[in-house]
Amino acid sequence: MLAPILVFAYNRPDHLKQTIASLLKNPLAKSSVLYAFSDGAKTDFEIEKINEVRDYLRKVSGFADIILEFSEENKGLAKSVIEGVSKVINLHDKVIVLEDDLLVSADFLTFMNNALDFYQNEKKVGSVSGYSFGLELHNLEHSYFFTKRASSWGWGTWKNRWKEVDWDMSGYNKFVKNKKEIYEFKIGGEDLWAMIQKQKKGLINSWAIRWTFYHFLNKRYCVVPKYSKVKNIGTDGSGTNFKTRTKRYDTDLFLGIPPFIDVVNQDNKTEEFFRKTFKTSYFRKVINFLRYGIK
Repeated sequence: MLAPILVFAYNRPDHLKQTIASLLKNPLAKSSVLYAFSDGAKTDFEIEKINEVRDYLRKVSGFADIILEFSEENKGLAKSVIEGVSKVINLHDKVIVLEDDLLVSADFLTFMNNALDFYQNEKKVGSVSGYSFGLELHNLEHSYFFTKRASSWGWGTWKNRWKEVDWDMSGYNKFVKNKKEIYEFKIGGEDLWAMIQKQKKGLINSWAIRWTFYHFLNKRYCVVPKYSKVKNIGTDGSGTNFKTRTKRYDTDLFLGIPPFIDVVNQDNKTEEFFRKTFKTSYFRKVINFLRYGIK
């Protein structure tokens, strides 16, 4: 059975239209159920765009079924994702999740469904994703990588993994006292250390850093392809997380699904890639220390 597709939308109708259009290029779209979640407005200035998003979603066709979930309140992305995924995954046991600023390749749904089937019983895997983090630009020999950094861009998981997540991060206090664990956590990217502290301090509200923390505590990997099947078009300054335009996370879209491989530990070259790609600048470290007390 195919995994349902969840798309979370807010106030960017033009981006959303591109996301849906790219999904519809997938042959499996017509056999897949689409759940579209539209968050409510935070301010009156956003109501018009949100209504435009909802008017568009009401007209979407091309999927096996389309289920619309429109929130009257502004939940924010973290609450929307946690509640939305929890609701759907209890019905279907597995999910494919996208936000409204992602383009996918024409074989993305095939890749995701095949990966979810292949790794379903492999407990070392917590999730799969079509986003490559830019691994295709580097001289790394594998077709797939097992990363300690969970991806929030075009990802999927299973009910038995999702239900294990402790969204309150009750293991945090023990974690921050263990220098060895902190070092290992940073292997997924030095920026994760600042993000998890900000989450605990209430400075940010991120489901994604808590999702990565779950992977870390449970010694689970996110499986990603070397050649990306997801492209983020939301880093143009229009989104909540990217207020200024950046091309730092750009990837092209690639076709082709090499045979999946059994789980291996993240190798040294891959670890080095993540350290360099997500290294925190000295300037940012100073700001984090002076403004937030983060070392």
